Amino acid sequence: MKLVIVPPALNELHDAAAYYTASASVELGFALLAAFERTANLILANPKLRASSRVHEGATSSAGSLTAFIYQIAAEELRVIAVAHHRRRPGYWVGRK
Repeated sequence: MKLVIVPPALNELHDAAAYYTASASVELGFALLAAFERTANLILANPKLRASSRVHEGATSSAGSLTAFIYQIAAEELRVIAVAHHRRRPGYWVGRK
């Protein structure tokens, strides 16, 4: 299984890390990236281990439950389609593939 991060999700990941770095600390920005990497590796190793989501096959949270990684698993691919803040613009990623 391979990891695919769609360009908008990659931008969101970078933006979120930059925001946490600027508003809190460099450590928090790195913690978000580390949590994303740990989560992706966990799902890649155990694709049937998924959190439930009303919109997509999976969503998992990090950084104090403020950031969700929205993903789909299909055809030997873990596809991250959004890195979203839980309280901002809910569901904006619904049309992404």
